[in-house]
Formats: sequence, structure tokens, C-alpha cells
Amino acid sequence: MAANKPRSSFSRNFSAASSVIPNIPGLKHGPNGTIFLSSGIPDLDKILGGGFALGSLVMVMEDPEAPHHMLLLRNFMAQGLVHHQPLIYASPANDPKGFLGTLPNPMASKDEKSRLHDTEQEKGLRIAWQYKKYFGEHNSEAQRDGKPEYCSDFDLRKPLERHFFSGQHIDCVSLKDSDDLAAFRERCSSFLSQTNRNSGNITGGRIAIQSLCSPQCDFSNKEWEMLSFVRSLKNVLRLSNAVAVITFPPSLVLTTFSKRLQHLADTIVSIKAIPDEDKELAKLLTGYQDIVGLLSIHKVARINTQVPAILEATTFSMKLQKRRSLILECLNQAPVDGSSGTSYSTSGSCSSSSKTGSLDF
Repeated sequence: MAANKPRSSFSRNFSAASSVIPNIPGLKHGPNGTIFLSSGIPDLDKILGGGFALGSLVMVMEDPEAPHHMLLLRNFMAQGLVHHQPLIYASPANDPKGFLGTLPNPMASKDEKSRLHDTEQEKGLRIAWQYKKYFGEHNSEAQRDGKPEYCSDFDLRKPLERHFFSGQHIDCVSLKDSDDLAAFRERCSSFLSQTNRNSGNITGGRIAIQSLCSPQCDFSNKEWEMLSFVRSLKNVLRLSNAVAVITFPPSLVLTTFSKRLQHLADTIVSIKAIPDEDKELAKLLTGYQDIVGLLSIHKVARINTQVPAILEATTFSMKLQKRRSLILECLNQAPVDGSSGTSYSTSGSCSSSSKTGSLDF
């Protein structure tokens, strides 16, 4: 019998915790015992190393010129409903429930499309029974036991189907004409208590708060109360299996207040709109006509580790692929000679010379 490998006092044992936690749709296991929850955007999940960590607070800085931050909120909320995860949504609108009608619907995966195409062909074709059984095995693997994928590709042109709302725990809150955040704080605490880690419920919950510092809210001038709310929300999140995404307009608040909000966040993302006709910017970026905005990542959550996350890039272009799905791409600088050019990360030269050949130090 082999002897047990000695463990260092500085290493943490996550094997016991990982063996207790089963594989649940909508959640992914990461390093150091971290469990991720999908952001609803496949490219953003890859950039962040798996998605949003459970128990983390995500801040999205809005752009006052365009509501592109709503794309992130829509995908985040729609992904939770697809995975049957409880959701609480708050906004300064009079009727927050109306926003649910704008959530996108997941697109059919390539496996589902091919499976549907095969079944249609099988109706008019006669295939030997020994070959049909292979098609059945392939289809059963494509379905993945009927469970949805970790992150779906959403079609922004189609609203979320009604059957995704049936039997769901959805709470919509209007922050308009609210004097303070005390009532909403209690609402969030009650919501997060249902996903407490000690209760054994690890389905994953989602909190989406739109435009926290909006002038439509009466508490928009009470900076200390908003900071107290975000601080208490973060403390309760740490003990729950949920993720909170808060968007706020930094241009409408003081710089010091914006810095304090960013300090409380675990993950910080900012959205910047691009003008329709900017000739100078069009010369610098390739594929400028397809870019709708820029997404910058300023901070990544560090759960159960003190090692900072090092990203290959921090600014990405937001594109609508075929005007349907949202994708993120690393920015490519347009070459001076007008050629197609490649990504800056694929450059192999150590000098500014454009000539190919041996490395010039």
C-alpha cells in the first residue's frame, strides 16, 4: 500500500469540498475551490477565466452616450433563467417587469441544428437499421442529457421564450421614488439567505441592479447610504452562492465616490460607445464598421488566492455577429500600409522594424 503524500501546512485541501459539490448545470469548478457562474457571454467567460465567481460583486461602469451596458445585463439575466437560477432585478424604471420582455433567447447549438436536420432527412430516406443506431448514439451525446450548456449564445433579435419564465423565482424591484435603500437591502438579504452556502443550496443566484446612482432615484445624492448598501451587499454575497452585477454611471457622480464604489467591487468592467462616423478611429482599428463599443476590464475577482490575474489584453471590441449575437474580440490596430494585418499578440519581432527575418535586439 502506497504511503500518503505529506501535505504542506501552506496548502489548502479542496478535494473534500469538490467531492461534496456535484456537477450542477450553470456552474463550473475553477482553481482553488472557486465555482464560476456564467456571465451569459462566452467570450467574457473565457477572458475572466471561467465567468463570475460565486460570492463576488461585479461593477459595470456605464457610458452616458449609449446603453451598451444593457447588453451585459440582458445576457446575464437570460443565462440565469435558462439555468433555472433565482433572479432579482432592480432598476429606476416604473415597471421593471417590462425589461424581462427584452431578454434574448438562446440560439440553437450546432449539434441541435444538425440533429433537427438529420431527423427531417430521415423522414424521407430509408436507412438501414444498423446505421440508424449510430445516429441515435450521436444524438444522445449532443443533447447532453437534456441539460443546457454552461454558457449559451443568445439571439438578441428574439425575445426569451415564455417557458423559461414558468416556475422561476423572479423578483423585480423599482428603485424610482425611493427615499433610501433600507427596504431593498432587506429584500436582497432575504433573497441571498435562500442561497446560503451553509444551507447546501448551490444552484446559484443572480442579482442585477441597473443604474444604481440614477437621478430618478431620490437617494442618488446620498453617497454614504449607497456605499453602505454596496458594502453590506458584498458581505452577504460572500456567504452565499450568488453573484451581483451593479451598473452605475460614473459621469453623474463625483470621482471620489466612483473610486470608492470601484474599491468595493471584485470585478470591474467599463463600457465605451463608439461614434458611428469617426474617421480617425476608423484608421486605427480594423473592422471598425462592425464594432458597436469597447469593453475594458479593470479588475478581476480573486477568490481563495492572492495571486493577481494577468490578462493578455484589457480592452476588447464589442461586435454583433450577423446582428444577432454579442462577441468580444481583441483590438487589432490597422497596419499603415493598408494590408489586412494581424493581432498584436502574434507579432514576433522585438523591434519596431517591419522587416521580417532574424530578431533585431
